[in-house]
Amino acid sequence: MSSASDLCILTVHAHPDDEASKGAPTLAKYHGLGVRTVLVCCTGGEEGDLQNPALRAEGGIFAGLDDAEIKVALARVRPRELAASAAIIGFDEVVMLGYRDSGMVDSPANDHPDCFHQATLDEAVGRLVTVIRRERPQVLITYGDDQRGYPHPDHIKVHEVSVAAFARAGDPTWYPWAGPAWQPLKMYYSAWSRTRLVAVHEAMLRLNGSSPYDERWLNRPSHDERITTRTHIASHMAVRSGALRAHATQVDPTEAWWFGLDDDQLSEVYPWEDWVLARSAVGGPSDDDIETDMFAGIADVLSLPAGVDRPGRLTSPQPVAS
Repeated sequence: MSSASDLCILTVHAHPDDEASKGAPTLAKYHGLGVRTVLVCCTGGEEGDLQNPALRAEGGIFAGLDDAEIKVALARVRPRELAASAAIIGFDEVVMLGYRDSGMVDSPANDHPDCFHQATLDEAVGRLVTVIRRERPQVLITYGDDQRGYPHPDHIKVHEVSVAAFARAGDPTWYPWAGPAWQPLKMYYSAWSRTRLVAVHEAMLRLNGSSPYDERWLNRPSHDERITTRTHIASHMAVRSGALRAHATQVDPTEAWWFGLDDDQLSEVYPWEDWVLARSAVGGPSDDDIETDMFAGIADVLSLPAGVDRPGRLTSPQPVAS
């Protein structure tokens, strides 16, 4: 990969803490290579619950508060946790899209007029297109079209908004007020890999004698057959654990689900993050290959002589994965 200073990668997430659990080592890796890294967080996570019981115990910051008071306090704390996590990962820019957390499916929060779930598609896409045109990423990362494993309304909305924004950002007839058109060249979905889960599960059984992953997790719908890309992130695994711990209200540091293996053990067991290349204007790996660099093919486009149109600026990037 060359001309890193010309490159930008933008990742879209639903809530504070999602940036820590999905892709943090990959983003840290590219930041370390000189690529500009941008986080778009669509909501403030206002509906999140306190997941760390130690913070409610005597001496904890939520000690003595009832559930309603904790909810109010969480809304103040979570932006600070996001800032700390983003600093650990190395994001050059953090953009809040400005919506309220929609809560879980069928919860009263789904009906809040300011929640992400209630936003019209055109309005939300316009907000994201504005960010894309300002930041000018070649690579956009978002959630996939298969959300059966965790059908949170905000995660589903992230997918819908990101896909539409990727398609419209390069078309000057959409949102002319949002700045000059800019077409990202590749769009990736984060992937849920059963192969990774089984490897981690078996390592926990071997090293710890137990694993938190039961049949419910092991039978969760997997994207293994769709994975096109694996980023090697062994040397950045500590970023994941550090960013997760920065979200102290949302992540219990004693929970084996997150920390059953230490960074070195996890790097040995599964030193990759898995992705699905969903759209590309610069091609993709063959059916028999696994891509290892999200910017593969892009350097050649950036080095085209002056006056030669870049692929994807005049024609829409094409689907890659099915």
